[in-house]
Order: sequence, then structure tokens, then C-alpha cells
Amino acid sequence: MATERYEVAVIGGGPGGYVAGIRLGQHGKNAVVIEREHMGGVCLNWGCIPSKAIIHAANLRHEVDHFGDVFSAVPDVDASKLQRWKNDIVKKQRGGVSSLLKANKCAERFGDATLTGPNSLTVTGKDGAVTEVTFETAIIATGASIIELPMFPFSEPFIGYARDAVAYDPVPANLVIIGGGVIGCELGMAYTKLGAKVTIVEMMDTILPGTDKDLLRPITKSMKKAGLTVLTNAKASGYKANGSGADVEVELKDGKKENIYADQILVAVGFKPNTEGLGLDAAGVALDERGWVKVDKQCRTSVPSIFAIGDVTGPPLLAHRANHMGEIAADVIAGHAAAFDVMAMPLGVFTDPEVAQAGLTEAEAKAAGHDVRTGVFPLSALGRAAAMNATDGVVKVVIDAATDVILGVGITAYNANDLIGEACLALEMGSLAEDVALTVHVHPTLSEGVMEAAKAARGEAVHIINRRR
Repeated sequence: MATERYEVAVIGGGPGGYVAGIRLGQHGKNAVVIEREHMGGVCLNWGCIPSKAIIHAANLRHEVDHFGDVFSAVPDVDASKLQRWKNDIVKKQRGGVSSLLKANKCAERFGDATLTGPNSLTVTGKDGAVTEVTFETAIIATGASIIELPMFPFSEPFIGYARDAVAYDPVPANLVIIGGGVIGCELGMAYTKLGAKVTIVEMMDTILPGTDKDLLRPITKSMKKAGLTVLTNAKASGYKANGSGADVEVELKDGKKENIYADQILVAVGFKPNTEGLGLDAAGVALDERGWVKVDKQCRTSVPSIFAIGDVTGPPLLAHRANHMGEIAADVIAGHAAAFDVMAMPLGVFTDPEVAQAGLTEAEAKAAGHDVRTGVFPLSALGRAAAMNATDGVVKVVIDAATDVILGVGITAYNANDLIGEACLALEMGSLAEDVALTVHVHPTLSEGVMEAAKAARGEAVHIINRRR
């Protein structure tokens, strides 16, 4: 058996692992990133990046279709060309990750890693060859994988998860999505715009649980307008094969049952940690009651020599959270003072319009004991939104009435996830609503909505009538 030694071994090359590898290289550490499939992990290869490519293409088609009488024809969809374009993006991004690792003198190794102790692991390559790796420190960055429902097995050719959904060719005529969370809503809207008849089946009484109701209203309106069917308080209980697809059996909230035909069934009901076969027992790494790896604020596990970052440590499962944790773990390992101490971890949903949240929602702020005031500014009052034919949405700022401190910001708007950065900075700096209200924003832009919502929270909005206090 071949043997290799590194100062740091990173298990997993996703958005947490490869970032940790790059930062370790910047610190001069002799490190290796071990990945079993492709650098970039789920996010780059079949999650964040490819899904956003498909969503962008769908949005472009939809904008042309709904831009009054300005355009004379709606573009046809060539699914094969769309897939080639998406795959090229993924390939280039994947190559970019490897180039950055190489430039920072961090090694790459491909295969399945299994911990054999607190300072050792084995890597089994695709050819079956096994290499022993010893290390001073390790970082677990193995992420999470989709939960498979027993009544909807992925062995069926017409049942899949997000990885399959970003590769549909052709676009399914009838798509049933089980789960109204982020993945279900994002891809549901995208494929509706690409011509599919889409039905989302959600067990809860609302899609996107945890989203502020003021932010959710424009989404539900947009879904209905686009022709997407959403069934809440409903349960997909099984299926019966029907030709090349299946009839999905759905139990509705009133006790009635309905069969919905689907060419494709997308399961999007949640994730579980990728810990199986990782050798955590051999290394002595502790898990919480749900099976996620337990870490402290420095991303260290119960074993001093082993750290863990990203989705494998539990919700929220966000690529940018994994990025940040990767940097923190690398900094701590290199002897720098660092800790995971985030005031505003942003949440983003790439529906149409997009939804972004940072800090506390109004309900959370009240539950925490704050005397709350809010400012809600509609996108319909922004000249830029009108000029873009993108007036569906709101910006909501939540403040402490006694101190004027901003507690949270929510945005439902075109490119909301690009706008939330200002809110995150304000929250991290402990800004007052007055600070944002007095900050001059370029006109005409969508970002003016953040300024106006901050003013509205203070009763000083200019472009809407302020609510009486």
C-alpha cells in the first residue's frame, strides 16, 4: 500500500473543501483535497451553478413572452443546446477550481476517503488501488445528499432528484415535484417557463417554510400567473407506472385523493449528512442526535485533530456558509484567531421574483422580545422596476423601535440575491435604519428599495405614503 503524508487532509472538494484547500495553500500548509467525483461538489456540478443556468435561460424566455406586445415571437426551447451550454459552464468552473488549488500548491486526489484514526485515512481510487494518508489535521467537508422516499425509488427512470432535474432533455411535458422547498420552487418555476406543466406537492401549509409572509405573497402570485400548480397540505403517497411515466397518487387536505400524470417525478424533500463509510467511529468523531457532525465555533469536532465544515455539520445547508467555514477552519489550523461568528447568514431562493433574507424576520424579532417596527416598500413604486417590467416584489426592513437598530431585511425582487449584500453588511456592522436611509443610492436602481424600506421603518419614506404610527 502506498503512503502519503500531509499537514492537512481535506475530505471533500465542494464549496467548503476546495475553499479550505486554497486558504491552506495561502497559509503555506502542505495540504491535499480528496474528492470522490468532481471538484466543486454538488454546488458546482448539479446544484447551485447548473440550476441557475437553467433558471436564467427560463427567465429570459419568460421575459420575452411577458413583455407586452414589444416582441413578436416567443423563442423555442432547444433542450439539447441548453444542456450543452450548461455543461460547458460547469466544465469551465470545475477547471477553474483545480487551477486555483494548483496555483496555491494544494494537491488534489480523487477517490473515496475513509478515516482510520484521528491522524490517518485511506483513499480508494476508481481502479481499486488503496493509498494510506497520514496527516496532522483533517477537515471533513463531505456535504449532504438527497433523502430518497421509499415510495418513490430513484431506480425508476422517471423518478429522480435535483441532479436529474438539471439534465432533463427533453423538457418534460408533465412534471410533478414532491416538496415545496427551495429546490422544488426554483426548478418548478424554471420548467414551467420552459413549457412544462408543473405541479408542486407540499405537505406543509405553505411553500418555502420560514419565509416571511410579506415576501411570500409575490411568489405565490407569480407562480399562479405562470401556470404552476401548488398543492399545500398535500401528500404524495405513491405512484402507478403509466406508459413512460406514472400517475402520482396525492392525498389532498380535504381527504380526497387525486392522480396526477407525470413524465418525470422530482423528489425534493430534504437532505441527510454524507457520513456513511467515512470512518467517523474509528476516528472518534461525535454526531448530534440527527446524525450531523458536531462542531464548535472554530469548526473543530470532538476530536482535536479533525475539523468539519459545510453541510455535513447541519442546517442551514448553504454553499456560502460552507465557503466561510472553510476559510475559518483553515485559518484556525494555520494558527490564526478565527471563529464562525456570523450576524447575518443570508438565505436566497432563485425563484421569480427572487427571495432573499438576512437577520431576523418580523415574527422572529417579536419572539425574541423586541419592540418591532417594519418598513415595507413595494417594487411597483420604483421607476427602475417599472422600466424592467419587474414590479412584483417588496423590500422589508425590521428594526428595533427603541434603538433604530436593523434586526433583519427581506427582499422579494428581481435579483434580490444580489441586493441582500447591503443588508448583510448593515447587520454585521450593527447599523441603524437611519444609516441606510441616509446613504445615497444610485437612481434609478432596485437598490433604492432598500433605502426606501429603511426610511419607511422610520416613517420617512418619500415614494410611498407612510403608515401612521
